[in-house]
Order: sequence, then C-alpha cells, then structure tokens
Amino acid sequence: MKPTDQPNGRNRVVIDQIQPVIEGGRYPVRRTTGEWVEASADVFADGHDVVQCRLLYRHHSERRWHSVPMEPVYGHTFRGSFRIQREGLWQFKIAGWVDHPLSWQHQLKRRHQARERLESELLMGAQFLRNVLTRCRAEEQEAVQQLVDLFTDSDRYEQAVQAALNGAAQHWFLAYPADELCTESAVVRIMAERLRARFSTWYELFPRSAASKPGHHGTFSDVQRLLPRLQEMGIDVLYLPPIHPIGLTNRKGKNNSLRARKGEPGVPWAIGNKEGGHKAIHPQLGTLQDFRALLKAAAEQGIEIALDYALQCSPDHPYVKQHPSWFRWRPDGSVQYAENPPKKYQDVIPFNFETEDWKNLWDELKSILEFWIQEGVKIFRVDNPHTKPMGFWEWVIAKIHEEHPEVIFLSEAFTAPKMMYHLAKIGFTQSYTYFTWRQTKAELMDYMEELTKSEVREFFRPNFWPNTPDILPFHLQSGTESVFITRLFLAATLSANYGFYGPVYELMVHEALPGREEYLNSEKYELRHWDWDRDTRLKMLIAIINRARREHEALQFTNNIEFLNIQNEHLLAYLKYDPAGSAHLLCVANLHPDHTQSGFVQVPLEKIGRTEEQEFAVRDLLNDARYIWKGRWNYVELNPRILPCHLFRIEDP
Repeated sequence: MKPTDQPNGRNRVVIDQIQPVIEGGRYPVRRTTGEWVEASADVFADGHDVVQCRLLYRHHSERRWHSVPMEPVYGHTFRGSFRIQREGLWQFKIAGWVDHPLSWQHQLKRRHQARERLESELLMGAQFLRNVLTRCRAEEQEAVQQLVDLFTDSDRYEQAVQAALNGAAQHWFLAYPADELCTESAVVRIMAERLRARFSTWYELFPRSAASKPGHHGTFSDVQRLLPRLQEMGIDVLYLPPIHPIGLTNRKGKNNSLRARKGEPGVPWAIGNKEGGHKAIHPQLGTLQDFRALLKAAAEQGIEIALDYALQCSPDHPYVKQHPSWFRWRPDGSVQYAENPPKKYQDVIPFNFETEDWKNLWDELKSILEFWIQEGVKIFRVDNPHTKPMGFWEWVIAKIHEEHPEVIFLSEAFTAPKMMYHLAKIGFTQSYTYFTWRQTKAELMDYMEELTKSEVREFFRPNFWPNTPDILPFHLQSGTESVFITRLFLAATLSANYGFYGPVYELMVHEALPGREEYLNSEKYELRHWDWDRDTRLKMLIAIINRARREHEALQFTNNIEFLNIQNEHLLAYLKYDPAGSAHLLCVANLHPDHTQSGFVQVPLEKIGRTEEQEFAVRDLLNDARYIWKGRWNYVELNPRILPCHLFRIEDP
C-alpha cells in the first residue's frame, strides 16, 4: 500500500519489526528441511483492548495457509513457530486483530473486582457467544447455547458471573476468535533447502593426481578407487576442480611460470580447447560414461560429487570463435586476459557480461549447469562469483532452483564482507569465509559472533576451510602437527559445513613460495603423486571428528554456539547445544602450537540441565577419556604434542 492510499479505517492493529526478515523481505530467509522457523513481531493497537495474532504459513505450491497462534513473550512482542517439511519456497505472514470478546472479559474482571453490577456486561458477552454460534461445529452448539442462556438469565446472575470469569466463555472465544477486522503483514519468503545445505564435509582433490603410479595422469577410475577411503574418513562431498579440456595458448607451467614445458598439463581453470569446453571432459580423465560410473559409485558410498562452475575460458575455447562478442578485445586485435593486479592470468579470458548479446550469454551459461545437473551433479563450487554481475547470479540460481531446488551452490568469494553477504542473499547456499585467517581467540570469537548472532545468520551459511589450492596460510607453513589438528578441529566444530584441500592437508604439505601464502610446486600447475595408502594420526583424527559430526546433531548446526569463560588467552572453549537437548558438546582448543595450556572453564549449568550439586561426566570423543565434573568451574589441560583439543560429550556420571 502506498503512503497516500487510504487504509481500511476499521483495522486498528499495527504489525512491526517482523523477524526473521532480510531487507524488508527483498531476499528470502534460509532454512533446511526439518528446521523450525521462529517468527516474532511487535503487534499492538491504540487504547487498552486485547490484541491477538496468529502465524500463517504455507509452501509456495499450496493454496491454503496453515495457522498457529502466536504467544506474547514481552511487551507487545509475540512469537510463533512452524517446521519446514519439504524443500522449496515457503511463505509466512502475521495476522493481528483487536479481540473484543477477550477485551470484554478483561474489563469484566476489573469491574467485578470493583464490585460493580455486571448485568449489561453479561448481555454483551451473550452477544459475543451468539457470534461463536454462527461458526462453531454442530456438536458444539448446545454447549455454547447453554452459556448464552445463562448470561441472559437474570435469576442465575451469580452463576453467570462465575462462568464469565472462570474461563468457560474464554474457551470459545479462543477457539473461534472474532477476527473479522484483521490486519495482515506483508509476506516473508523462506527458501528451504535439503540437509546437506546446512551440514556437509568436503574434500578437494585433483583427479589428474589420483593415479597410483608416479608420473601417470589420474583418471575417474583412479578417483573411484579412492572412494572407500574417503567414506571411512567421513567425507560426504568430493569436490573436483574443473574436469574440462585445458587450453594450450599461454598455458602456465610449474609454479605459475609463463611458459609450460612439454608435457606440463596446464591449469584446470583455463577451460577449453578444440576438444570442447564447459560441457566436455578432459580426455585423459576418461569419458562421460566413466564420469557417470564415478557418480554412481560415489552415491553408493554416501558421497556426492561437486563440480567447479568456473565462468572463464582459455583463448582456445570454442566460445571464442563461435561468440566473439562474449569477450573483450584490445585495439591490437588480441583478446583481453584476466587480471587482478598484480596477479595476471594470461591463460584465462573472462566473459564480457556487458555484451549486447548478454541474453544469449546468460542462457548458455545456464545451460552448462543444466547439462551437468542432468548427468546427476547436484553441488557446484562457484569460482570467483564476485567478479561476475550480481544480477546474473540472482537470475541463474533462481532459474535452476525452480526446477531443481536440491542443487547447492558454494560461493568461492574471498572478498569484501558486504559482497560475500550479498552473494548469499541472492541465492548462494554456502560460502567460503575468513576463517582461514582468523587465528587468535578474540578473532575467532568476534567472527563467530558476527556469523551466528547477527542478521547474517538468517541467510549466510559459512563453509570453513583451513586451506585451499590457492591458500596456504602462514600458520600452516610451520608444518606443526598440532596446528593442522587444531585448525581442522575448529573448522569442523565451529561450522556445520567445512572442507579441506585433501591429500595436501592430510600429509601436512607446508612448503610455500617465499613470503607468500601459496604452495610451492602447486598442484594447480603440475601433476603430483600422493601416497594414498599412508595412514597418519591426522587422518585418523579426521575420521574420528567426522564420525562425531555424523552422530551428534549439535555439530550439524552452526548457530547453536555459546563461547565459555576460560581464563587463558590460548584456550578457546565453547558449547554446541543439541537441538533435542540430549547430547550437548563442550569443545576446548589449545591455540598455542607448542606449549601446554590449562585453565578453568565455566560451564553454563542451566543450559545443560545440571545444578551446582550434581556431578556430571564429560567424555572426550577424540580419545574416549572420561572425567567427572561438578559445579560451574572445571579444570582442563591440553598438551599440543599429545592432543591439542577436547571434544567433550556431557553425560550422566
């Protein structure tokens, strides 16, 4: 309604401060199936009448609204909830009205306390009950009529007053509210996605480095051989960098050298050559049939394959000749390659989204997703989405979700927070974060507070990665085992979605280019051979932590966190609440890589259902050690050379 439009003057209720809502409803709130939507609003009216309200909700495919009453929690604030039952777009709105029958009863009590005669008020109550008679079921009408008769019988005055005061009439007023003059809020949208949108464990590997013999180019069959190993580690999303043909023009060599030597494979993100582009497979990896076999085998292990959706091309990509207007051309007739000064990507050319042929460009880029979705891929890691127009992402994700709401998009955008958050608002399911660089206790706590206690929690799903092929953070360059364990523990317990750059992390590869956060001899530029049969303590702990994640719902949510007092700046302690209330987890991490740290952690007894006098047990899921605690303050000690973390499950003694 425009400010100049005349409202229905009989509607007196105001509905304000609706939560959750993103920018006044411009973008949908995010949830997954099975989650509850806790809605609240300030609902009030002029005067002193009683105000009632209800929460209305429905799936977008339904015509009928479901309804639940909203309860006052404080002041004029009301709250109600509903559970998301299936994927897709949901809607909710709030309806409020001045409840004249309940206002009548409220005034009746005050008049009775003032010892006033109530004959007139009883007649008014009878009128309200006659209104109920017009709407109640046939089998209920006799009981309502008896109250009407009682309220209008002057010989039974005292009995009628008691019936009016003791709730007999209120029962019918609540069952059949007088809500004819009802104010409704604007509709708020909820995008409901599948469980894996909220809870996932990612592992990244380059298929070309999956071969069992050194010097050989890996294939999809080699990756398939590794699936049982990944399943044992608790991986449920296997992310493969681009699997397409790689360009020859300006092909990069080892360590990003500008000239590739004979036999060097090039960078997978330089997509396309005469053998095809984004819908083709690198011939050395296998065929489309081989890829289908990998998808099938992975599904049998409970693992989904995620593909890279990288919107850029090699100069050799078929698009360049077929659609030259989709790219930028310099005055000398050469095509403009990608740059992010001082970085230069001579082997990659970006799309020109300002082309006059943008509609056909958009359609073609959407068709790439549709092609792989038809092959069975439901998860895409999107490369550098912040370098493409926001309008395109909002459009293409919405279009894909119309037919395939199960598809998950991970945004790889290490950029300004506002841009990262905007990408989430317009549709990205999960997002890379700044966790990679948050090291100190204060940094980690501040960042988690931002992600879980502000409006951000309603639309931004973090996916924590301690490393990527592009990023070897300085704190991992020491190669210290305790650092690798701690960073993975933090990623896996702070966030319900996390991942790591697989074999490199498992084997604690830490050699870097001097002074830079980049791997020396990076797998991006060359084939690497990994000892896939090697067992390490880190690999064992990865499996233990992931098993704990699968078995405990407390680790399948991100926002259910409370940081705990512990008087040591090198110890980080936090509680992850079990939504069902049965298996709370208490996590402690030693952030110092070398020295033993100790302290007393303050346990919020009320939150875990214990009293000061009760003993309770904490079992460390990492090594099965068990301790008996009592009261709020309890002692912890972590030697990083033994184990730098505790993952305590709170149990009965």
